[in-house]
Amino acid sequence: MRENRSRDRWFPYVVITLLLAVLAGGTTSGLVRHPQPQLVSEGIRHASVRSALGNEPYDDMVRHALADLDALTLPNGATLAGRNGPWRYVWPRDASFVAVARCAIGQYDKALDVLAFLNRVRPASGRWEARYTETGAHVGDGRTPQLDGSGWVLWATWFCRAGDKYWDMVRQSADEIVSELGPNGLPGASPDYWERPERDVTLGTVAPLLTGLRAAAGIATTLHHSPEAARWWTAAEKLSAAIDRVFGPDYPRIPAEATSFVEPGVEPVSLEGGRDAIVTVLGPPFAPARPVVSMAIDAAYDVLTQPNGGVTPGEDWRADGVSWTPQTALFALSAAARGDQATATALLTWLDHHRTTAGALPEKVNRDLQPAGEAPLAWTAALVILTDSALQNPLPIP
Repeated sequence: MRENRSRDRWFPYVVITLLLAVLAGGTTSGLVRHPQPQLVSEGIRHASVRSALGNEPYDDMVRHALADLDALTLPNGATLAGRNGPWRYVWPRDASFVAVARCAIGQYDKALDVLAFLNRVRPASGRWEARYTETGAHVGDGRTPQLDGSGWVLWATWFCRAGDKYWDMVRQSADEIVSELGPNGLPGASPDYWERPERDVTLGTVAPLLTGLRAAAGIATTLHHSPEAARWWTAAEKLSAAIDRVFGPDYPRIPAEATSFVEPGVEPVSLEGGRDAIVTVLGPPFAPARPVVSMAIDAAYDVLTQPNGGVTPGEDWRADGVSWTPQTALFALSAAARGDQATATALLTWLDHHRTTAGALPEKVNRDLQPAGEAPLAWTAALVILTDSALQNPLPIP
């Protein structure tokens, strides 16, 4: 009996020691598999930049972001995601955000240049390519077309009130979305901003498609194209209901595969799926506010925030402690548009503090709080401008 009591005393400590060793080994293995990302370049050093806005807390960051967008936008309207290597292409997603950011601060002519380029490369039918060269050619790197481009381009065209000028692009993109919706109200699998093949339909695809359909219906209504408006509103309602049914109420990256019911009175736990930063697109300024969506956005923000203070793209993203600035800025924009100024300003301040020495917003911030990846990154620059605008004046919601 005494021997058993002695074993009972030391046994928990042995178990804890073994568990800590396993965790330490796993952490070390993770750091080996995912080494610290490094900065590609410090960014563009501007001799002089002037803000299109007045003096406010983030004036310097906004000035640099605007100057960087000017440098990344070519005379033909092609807006490069970045200046170097694999970033030196035009993603419809990134370009759409740049157009919206410019319209938000009144730079309509520059925004129309971006939309004009997209209009020139638009697919006559089918999905938008993942990315284009600066001359508008297809990039033959094995990436398949990405359906979310249809939604982003429609949102940008609506935001900039350019539907009459680019009606053919609106009609083709909206009709492509409608044609992709299956009997269950959802499209099939498509790559999204994670830039990888997908077996399941993702929130990264359906959220921007819903925004795009609402935007297209709004354009059609304004232009008195009644048949198109009715068709696209109907499709938007069908897609919205399907998203709520299949992804709600947590709105993970992919639909949860199962739900665990522990016992009566205890909240069920969804298995698989994983939180994704793109849940922000289900709320303002991309869609009307709803309490269930706001709860999902706040929950995702809590889960995806990294020890270094920024945000990772998703719960199922690689666990390397690196923060990505576009997703951090998406949560900042969401907070600003939903009236949560404290979170919005905290995230903008974090982004401001982790710019490069040239003042550029980088793609990532590594575990040691150092800028990493490409700098400047057009998507992040556009999101920062939009967030700053949303803190000053409400942004329109389709």
